[in-house]
Amino acid sequence: MDKKVKKNLPYILDQLDEIYGVTKEGFYHHEPWQLLIAIMLSAQSTDKQVDEAIPALFDHYRTVESMAEAPAEEIEDYIRSVGLYKSKAKNVKQCCGQIVKDYGGIVPKTMEELLKLAGVGRKTANLFLSDAYGIPGVTVDTHVFRISRRLGWAEGKNPQEVEKELRELLPKEHWIRINFQLIYHGREVCTARKGRCESCSLEEWCMKRL
Repeated sequence: MDKKVKKNLPYILDQLDEIYGVTKEGFYHHEPWQLLIAIMLSAQSTDKQVDEAIPALFDHYRTVESMAEAPAEEIEDYIRSVGLYKSKAKNVKQCCGQIVKDYGGIVPKTMEELLKLAGVGRKTANLFLSDAYGIPGVTVDTHVFRISRRLGWAEGKNPQEVEKELRELLPKEHWIRINFQLIYHGREVCTARKGRCESCSLEEWCMKRL
């Protein structure tokens, strides 16, 4: 890794903290299983779409058991505003069934166990563990993947490789918040198609510039 990258890291992290804050309000939920479902629904959807769908969903299905027993078609009716709602409804039903059958209605607290649940990948699992149980993890989505490489923080070819590099590079207290900070930065400034470099607060440290 370039020596400049390690030298500049504290300045970049301070800038991200100042611009985007250190905490993010999570999805509406009362129980951990509801948070897991909300995170699952957020894949390829906006937070706004999920926020609009989940209050009625969780008001109707108040226990993980009731969600597990519901027909997938019925769940679809509550999440039609969310992207890929048909496949997500099937995964939600199956996931809740696994939580009831295999874990006594309690969402597990380990990555290994979470990855056995329908519709749960590393991104969802990391977000859930950090938000529900305060277990630090680095969540790599498309924004984190892209911006980490542009900043010279990672060279991995896939999200799992980049996750490993970021866990080694970043101070542990930044693991959880780096995800939403880089998501916001990626949506507003460092976009996939063409970054707005002229208005980027991190531009002086970007490897594209150096």
